[in-house]
Parts: sequence; structure tokens; C-alpha cells
Amino acid sequence: MISKVIASLICLIIIGTQLNALELVIGEERVEPGIIFIFEGAIKDQVFPESLHLAENNTHVHIEARVNWDTRNIPKGSVEGGFIPYLHITGKVINERTGLSSFIDLLPHLNLIDNFHYARNMTLPGKITDRYTVIFTILPPQRLELSYHKDWAKQYEKKLLDETIFTYKNVDFEEIANASRN
Repeated sequence: MISKVIASLICLIIIGTQLNALELVIGEERVEPGIIFIFEGAIKDQVFPESLHLAENNTHVHIEARVNWDTRNIPKGSVEGGFIPYLHITGKVINERTGLSSFIDLLPHLNLIDNFHYARNMTLPGKITDRYTVIFTILPPQRLELSYHKDWAKQYEKKLLDETIFTYKNVDFEEIANASRN
């Protein structure tokens, strides 16, 4: 009997965690030298400091970019799955029905689900039932933000990565915009 109760509790915890972790994967990309980008639309959330972030009740979605080292073919000394800091990531969300758009800067965030990632709360430029084109632009660290040792500079031409743009069309935010963490 006790094992049935424990099994039931475990199932409830797993189901509850999966509901809270609902995320819309917009796209996944790999860029040399082994950086993985996972772009997501996540459930709106309260983010601190509140003065820098759109309030949860004024938000449709939480746009995220998880940026980590791959688990294979990465530079020597890199931590497999480790977070890549100092990037500048912007998002442009374009309503495919009306052409209206919103632009957001994704800032470094920390939570208990994804750990370090880049993200921002946003209101969609239209109805949650509309379809959207989402454009992510990734800029490398600026000159004074990241220094390179001789071994890295020789191997990777004094850079982490080049400016990169990813475009995703026909993105449907409706389910994620209607979801709640509560």
C-alpha cells in the first residue's frame, strides 16, 4: 500500500513539473565552435528586478535563448553543456497577419529550471492566435567584455563566434500564451 502511495505521489510530481515546464521550442541550432542555441517561448513569469522587466500580468510570453557548449566536438577546456556568457541576443517578433513587430533584448537570467539563459517577457504585437515570424540576432562579446588568451586567439581568430541571425516563420504562441505557472 505504501509503495502505491509513493508511486502516485511521484506521478503527481512528474506531471506537475511537466505542466510548469511547458515550453514552445521555436528552434535549435549549432554554431561552431560547438555552441548550441535553443530558442523557446516559455510561460510568462515574474522576473526581478521588476524595474527592468515587463510585469507578468502584462506579458504574453517569456522568450528564451538557452546557449550552451555542446556535449561533443567543443574547444579544449570547455565545460560540456556549460553556459556561454557575454553574448548580445535580440529578438524581433513580427505578426504575419498585420506586419506589426516588437523588438526585445534578451538579458541574462537565472532560474531553477534552465539555470543560466537569456530571456525577456514580452507582449506579442497582435492576437495570441496570430502566427509570427521570430528573428534572433546573436552578436559576439564586444572588445572590452571578453579577453582571449594566445591559444584561443590562434585557434579561433580572436573571437567566440560571428554575428549570426536565425529566422523562424509560422510560430504559434497560442498554447504557451494561454498557459500559467500557477
